[in-house]
Amino acid sequence: MGSLSQYTDIYRDHREALDGHSDPVINAMRAEAYEALKGKELPDRHTEGYEKTSIEEMMAPDFGLNINRVNIPVDVAASFHCGVPNMSTLLGIVVNDSFHPVGTMLSRLPDGVIYGSLAKAAAEHPELVGRYYGKVASLDSATTALNTMLVQDGVFIYVPKSVALEKPLQLVNIFSSPTPLMAIRRVLIVMEEGASAQLLVCDHTQDCAQKYLSSQIVEIALNANSRLDYYDLEESGEGTARCSSIYARQESGSSLLINGMTLSCGNTRNDYAIEIAGDGCDTLLAGMAIASGHQHIDNNSSVNHRGSHCHSRQLFKYVLDDDASGAFEGGIVVNEGAVMTEAYQSDRNLLASTGAKMHTKPQLLIYCDDVKCSHGATTGQLDQEALFYMRSRGIGEKMARTMLMQAFMSEVIDTVRMEGLRERLHMLVEKRFHGQQSFCGDCASGCASVKKQ
Repeated sequence: MGSLSQYTDIYRDHREALDGHSDPVINAMRAEAYEALKGKELPDRHTEGYEKTSIEEMMAPDFGLNINRVNIPVDVAASFHCGVPNMSTLLGIVVNDSFHPVGTMLSRLPDGVIYGSLAKAAAEHPELVGRYYGKVASLDSATTALNTMLVQDGVFIYVPKSVALEKPLQLVNIFSSPTPLMAIRRVLIVMEEGASAQLLVCDHTQDCAQKYLSSQIVEIALNANSRLDYYDLEESGEGTARCSSIYARQESGSSLLINGMTLSCGNTRNDYAIEIAGDGCDTLLAGMAIASGHQHIDNNSSVNHRGSHCHSRQLFKYVLDDDASGAFEGGIVVNEGAVMTEAYQSDRNLLASTGAKMHTKPQLLIYCDDVKCSHGATTGQLDQEALFYMRSRGIGEKMARTMLMQAFMSEVIDTVRMEGLRERLHMLVEKRFHGQQSFCGDCASGCASVKKQ
């Protein structure tokens, strides 16, 4: 069983403590998750030699778990001043795996909207949370079952029928601990019929000299004609490992945008599983990754079409330098009965050095007629003719390389629909390619060890 056994041992030895510091709705799924893990192993590196993330290796070190919910002191106001979008948001902060509302956030929420602790919401609204918790994510995944077995709290976002949030929500995840720590993070988002919202999630490491591991599961339930924009921005330290899975289920007429942006990291794996269950849905899954040094970024996607007259698009781009490595495996499945489906997938990658490595594997499975689908992947180097032309016009080589890489990423950034965020991202990407500290501009929790591309 490898490293998985140490976590199942924790469950057996500390079941009472896990349950005692959580809520019955969350506790109810622990035994089922434990049973689901029997006979399973954590995903290991592919044998073909590609630089795929080994979750087995990622979770093998002896990380601490805050099972007894000890309050780890952190001055949130002093350690984090977020200026990512330079706009007004309803801000909540997760320190390791504990939710903290900021300022007057709770009082500014529209009537009926819930944004706060998952355990608290489960205690106050057990039927509502129980209706959705664990119903979108699949326990067939060992990493999801592990998270479900050990999670004690998380974040719950609920937008009632026909409510449109005018202000975007923002969730900031901060790692802060005097010892190596594993945070079990969980997010449940429920959009009722006709509801709409935008959410920006930012991942930060406060002390980059420390080793951290994030196990995160996000469940998104989109009811009929609802709309959600979900932006996931990672700016972690090189000692941070992240294993994140986003599950989404769309009912008829719903619209979903997910944009995952990795500007800096240690070892990151992002899994996206989108179930398009209803008719007339629209789905956009985008992502960009910038890595240098020995950083690794792995994105895996699955978009499963079951409804008819739906449209999905996937767009991922990587820029890798030094000895960085990346991987992308993307899938589209069009099931029987999903007529008039349009599904497209594109993965494009730039290798800025001879030591950088990229593995890409697009997949397309069609079991229905009357559809339009395509997929493709390219991996190459910077355009030497464009570099020569720019240098002949007096632009230095470093500046020319930066400009070309910025232009390469623009297509992904331009999918952002949140006011103010798109412009800020252009600036952050420019700073990243210049080798400057990109962590939110005003964020004191960022790490300065960013290598120039």
